[in-house]
Amino acid sequence: MDKAKEFFAAIHTGDVVTVQTMLDAEPGLATAKNEQEQSPVLAAVYSGRNEIRDALIARGVALEFHEAAAAGQLERVKQLVESNPALGKSYSPDGFPVFALAAAFGQLAVARYLFENGADVNAAATNGTGYNALTGAVASGQVEIAAWLLEKGADPNYRYGPGYTPLLAAAANGRLEIVDALLARGADLHAKANDGKTALALAEERMHPKVAALLRSRRGDVIS
Repeated sequence: MDKAKEFFAAIHTGDVVTVQTMLDAEPGLATAKNEQEQSPVLAAVYSGRNEIRDALIARGVALEFHEAAAAGQLERVKQLVESNPALGKSYSPDGFPVFALAAAFGQLAVARYLFENGADVNAAATNGTGYNALTGAVASGQVEIAAWLLEKGADPNYRYGPGYTPLLAAAANGRLEIVDALLARGADLHAKANDGKTALALAEERMHPKVAALLRSRRGDVIS
């Protein structure tokens, strides 16, 4: 395994000691890219390795716009948007709206700032996933951000992936508070995924009884 691959493997597994040791020996690894063209900071964010993310940032790595947004570095985001306002609507190199990255990784302050600077609340990924800010917030369980996105006009019935809607995804993953927020904003209880399953069916199948109970209480004559 070459040094870069070993370095990214350590990031992925959360091996902070190895990451720090390798950076001490070869500082240039901080700007390396993996096979997906992700930087170490972005790889750490995507892997949920916040300690490594923060260690990399502490070393003074110059963050690109999408990296700064995903990592919650608001001042860096502001600096870049002030010099290039179009960045507020931009996409990451791997095809995600930068606004969606901020939402998915719990960076509400960054998401608010980007929204105030022209970000489209319903902008979808261009990489075939169809993900947008709301689907990212749902997937990662960002309750406050999901509620805020719905308040700002996010479509609760947006379809992506295998015919999923945010409600279907939230039910499948047991996100009770998000399910409640989606229902309050008009999410369709009748919606079915491509395999014909409703939110209630998914909640029951995945053993989320509180979500299932909530859906039953709201479904009226909906049949799962």
